[in-house]
Amino acid sequence: MSDELRFESSFLDDYFAEADEHLVSARRNLLALEGTLGGVASPAVLEELFRSFHSLKGISAMVELYEAEALAHHLEGCLRALRQGDATLTPVLFETLLSGVRALEQVTAARRSEAPLPVIDGAIAALQSAASEAASPARGADPSSQPARQRPGGPSPSGRLWKVTFVPSPELTARGVKVDSIRERLLQLGHLLAVAPRVLAGGGIAFEFDLQTEREDALQAMRGDGVSYEPLGTSDPATDEAPAASGSATASRAWDIAVAVPSNVVRVDLSRLDDLMRLIGDLVVTRARLEDTLRRIEGSVAPRDFRALQEHDTQLERQLRDLREGIMRVRLVPVGEIFRRMPFVVRDLARDHGKRVRLEVTGQGTEIDKFLIERMMDPVLHLVRNAVSHGIEAPEPRAAAGKPGEGTIRLSASTAGESVVVEIADDGRGIDTPKVAARARAAGLLADERPLDDRQLLDVLCTSGFSTRDEADRASGRGVGMAVVRGAVQELGGTLAVATQPGRGTTFTITLPLTLAITGAIVAHVGNRTFAVPQAGVREVIEVQRSDLRTIERHELATHRGQALPVVRLGRLFGIASADRPRFHVIVAGAGASAVGLLVDRISGQREIVVKTITDPLIRVEGVSGATELGDGRLVLILDMPALSRRLRDGPRLKERVST
Repeated sequence: MSDELRFESSFLDDYFAEADEHLVSARRNLLALEGTLGGVASPAVLEELFRSFHSLKGISAMVELYEAEALAHHLEGCLRALRQGDATLTPVLFETLLSGVRALEQVTAARRSEAPLPVIDGAIAALQSAASEAASPARGADPSSQPARQRPGGPSPSGRLWKVTFVPSPELTARGVKVDSIRERLLQLGHLLAVAPRVLAGGGIAFEFDLQTEREDALQAMRGDGVSYEPLGTSDPATDEAPAASGSATASRAWDIAVAVPSNVVRVDLSRLDDLMRLIGDLVVTRARLEDTLRRIEGSVAPRDFRALQEHDTQLERQLRDLREGIMRVRLVPVGEIFRRMPFVVRDLARDHGKRVRLEVTGQGTEIDKFLIERMMDPVLHLVRNAVSHGIEAPEPRAAAGKPGEGTIRLSASTAGESVVVEIADDGRGIDTPKVAARARAAGLLADERPLDDRQLLDVLCTSGFSTRDEADRASGRGVGMAVVRGAVQELGGTLAVATQPGRGTTFTITLPLTLAITGAIVAHVGNRTFAVPQAGVREVIEVQRSDLRTIERHELATHRGQALPVVRLGRLFGIASADRPRFHVIVAGAGASAVGLLVDRISGQREIVVKTITDPLIRVEGVSGATELGDGRLVLILDMPALSRRLRDGPRLKERVST
């Protein structure tokens, strides 16, 4: 690739990244505007929307994506009347803005994938019409009929134009004199045209107000409160020229301040971070080999020299851990990147299905690896769409069941150790388990009449080709969605679980590792086999005597913290021969009634391991999530503690055997 083409590709990558940021911001602010239909929209929200469209127009012109530039320009036109207070936000105008943003997204997506650009003539015509209708009432209306714009508070706009400057100070703040109180007092004196902050030479800040008033005596009385003023000239109350000019000057001052602030954000291609993580993984393995070498030569080196080597090794380990954590922090991004896209999905599907749905989001600041964010978008999207189409009922059935007419979908994210838990919950009808079981038996997926528990229910729902719908629609019914969801989660080293109650709702829980690259692990041994157990899935490790184990109905139990702890031997689970020993180590997972113990012969320590996930379905074994290399060059399997814990609680042994 030539330097010119490489630069162009890099420039387009920057464009798409920045365009995505502005589009996400536009979607978020449009949803905020929806609550003000028929009323006065928030000036702050309108300003942020206008800024997003204006920026999109500029950067689209730079990359010669003129269709996106035209759409952004006409979206600006629709907002202009709202910003000036000449129009109210009607449902028609709001839908037109939504359609324009969708068209803008389609254009940028087509350019990114090098597909043919969509036709935008209809979207532009609709935006032009909406902009004309929004502006027309202002042109024909009597100025006296618009008190909200011309008289924000106090007397009618007449008199001289003044520049009022307020400089806050600790003494004024202690007296309760702040910028908000000054603004309120100025509103009582006349017509406040514009407000803008200004950075002073010494690093302080001042607030400048453009005020039209006849009350110079009142301004004189405010001098003791950090206020100064000077005339800007006279203004004709019959025209809008002065306010417009003042607003323009204020915007110019605000822009000067904005561009003077340095940016602390650097966009880095994810592949470069992947390369860094691979290098750190190699360093982890190399340091483990160094540690094994030191262990072997301990007896042949003078004690003083060996202590120095150990100190250097310990310092290297600490620095390597700090480096790994630093790179991981760079890779971590808020899970809100996924959640911010869901309100539009919920809104559109609810309207198509004739339902009323409210989306509640918590834990948006929870951070997860960027690699996982990109690959979790589709699974979460599918589960949210299922919640709207399958879970939430229409208003009438909900009212008949004693529920509010508006359904609720809850998206939440939280951290648990080195894992992230994402929940998608709804308060709908729940999953009809008997109906699912009947369909599964008719399809030959179930051979007996026993009722399904939640784990078996999920297995059926995630079977490729299975669907509870007779006909497919735009949201569901094709029988491939849930299979893809669980497959995507498992490929990322995570787990998917479901809990449902008839008439109460359904909750899908996705548990994912914070990162797939490097993690802390416990090294456990059974017979002549060695396993790595990620610490994220371990609650604690205890030692038990053989005499402390009790067998009840062919199940072994150990006493732990005054309670019976179910224990399963890892060797028996995987068919590994193991000598009977007087004492064992038990790896405890879970808490309370759900706690289970995995019995191993011994534990030799803790290691940082480089995780190599097993994704090939032909060699994947339930209970094993991947493999890693220890410092002595051996390859060992990494246990999947969440999957093992579920199997241990459910009782039956794993059918699969480890043959490596």
